Amino acid sequence: MRTILLGPQRFMTTAGTALRSLGVDGPVATVNAGWEEREDVVDELDTVLEGRATHLRLYHRTFDVIAKDEVFAAAALTFRDHHDALLSLYRLRLQHAMEGVHAVVRRTRDGESRTWGAQAAYGAVDDAIEGVRHVDAWYAAQLKNLYADLDAAAPLDSSGVIAWHRGEIEAALADSAALVLTGGHVGTLLRALRLFAIRIPDSMPVIAWSAGAMALTERVVLFHEFGPEGATEAEVYDRGLGRVKGVVALPHARRRLRLDDKDRCAVMARRFTDAHCVLLDDGTALELTPDGGLPKGARILGVDGAVHELGATA
Repeated sequence: MRTILLGPQRFMTTAGTALRSLGVDGPVATVNAGWEEREDVVDELDTVLEGRATHLRLYHRTFDVIAKDEVFAAAALTFRDHHDALLSLYRLRLQHAMEGVHAVVRRTRDGESRTWGAQAAYGAVDDAIEGVRHVDAWYAAQLKNLYADLDAAAPLDSSGVIAWHRGEIEAALADSAALVLTGGHVGTLLRALRLFAIRIPDSMPVIAWSAGAMALTERVVLFHEFGPEGATEAEVYDRGLGRVKGVVALPHARRRLRLDDKDRCAVMARRFTDAHCVLLDDGTALELTPDGGLPKGARILGVDGAVHELGATA
C-alpha cells in the first residue's frame, strides 16, 4: 500500500514529482469535490498530472443525485440542519472545556506546580484534557446517530441514481493506476466520499494533500488559530476513510497554528495522544511506510509543545 501525503499545493507544487515517484502508468483518478463549484476548473491540475487525470466529479454528481432523488434530497437537508445544531452544541461545550484546560495550564505554569509538585500539576492538566476528550466522544456518538438516521430515511443502496453514479465511479477507479485527493472544503469532500461509498483498494497508490490528506485519516480535526474571529479550538469534525491510521493531519500548520505557543501546542498533542499530530506545510512530502506508518523525518507536535522530527535523536 503506497500513500503519499503532501503539503498544500498552492505555492509549492509537488504532486507531479510524487506521481512520478510512484512509477505507475495509466490514468490517474482525481477527487477534487472539496473545490465545490470550481471542481471543473482543472487546467492546472491536469498539467501537474501530465494530462493523465480522470476526474470523478463527485461534487457535481452529488447535485445530480439531489436533483433526481427527492427522498435523499429531503433526508440530506434534515441531516444538514441537525448536524448544524449538533455542531453548535459541541462547540459550546468544547469552548467551555478548553477554557478549563487553559486555566489549569496557566495555574500550574504560574506556580502551583511548585506547591503541589510537577507530577500532580501534570496530572491536573491531563484530567482536564480528559474532559475535552469526553466532549469529543459525545459529539462523535451523536454524529454516528445522525448518520444512522440519514441511512434509515434514505437508504443509499436503494437509490437507482446513486447506484448508477457508483457504478461509473467504480469503473473509473478500476481503470486507474493511482488516485489523487486534492484540498478544499473537507466537509464537502467527506460527504461526497460517503455518498458514493468510495473504497480505495490497498493496492492502489494514493496521493493526497490538505483536505484530501485529512480525509484519508481516521479522524478529521479542524483547527485555525488565526481566523477572522481569533483563535478557535480544534474540533473533531468527522471520521475519515481510515486508510491513514494513527495520524491527525494538520495542513497549513504554519499559517493556522500558533507554533510559538508551546502551551497550546502541548495541549493539542496531549488531547490526541493516541495519534501523531503531523504538520503538513508547504513542500512536505511524506510517503508512508509499507505497513502504513509515518516515515522518519515527519514533523509532529510533541507533548512538550515543541515541533519534533520523527525518528530524530536528541
